[in-house]
Amino acid sequence: LQIYRLPLTALLSIAHRITGVLLAVGCLLLTLILVAAAQGPEAYQSVMVHFHAWYGQVFLLGFLFALYLHFCNGIRHLFWDAGYGFELETVDLTAKLAIVVAVVLTVATWWLGGAG
Repeated sequence: LQIYRLPLTALLSIAHRITGVLLAVGCLLLTLILVAAAQGPEAYQSVMVHFHAWYGQVFLLGFLFALYLHFCNGIRHLFWDAGYGFELETVDLTAKLAIVVAVVLTVATWWLGGAG
């Protein structure tokens, strides 16, 4: 197995599943934030202190990238469901495009959001 290299499409398929799980975990954390906000300013601040820490920022950046990668890869799947883009050149191009667009959107959102 060490001499076999997975194609980019296979790696993106695996990444699509992983990002889906990460997004589900992120929804649980969003629920935690909303519950803390409903309980009052002290509870909200005790949760938000973790999101403002370095590890919270790393998590948020990773979550944002996961969101955009899952979104871009989902668009590829929509085209495939419609019967378009099955040529090998197109599959490779859209795989690379999905990664690049996800990175660009992540950086742009992070910068525009004032976190960077």
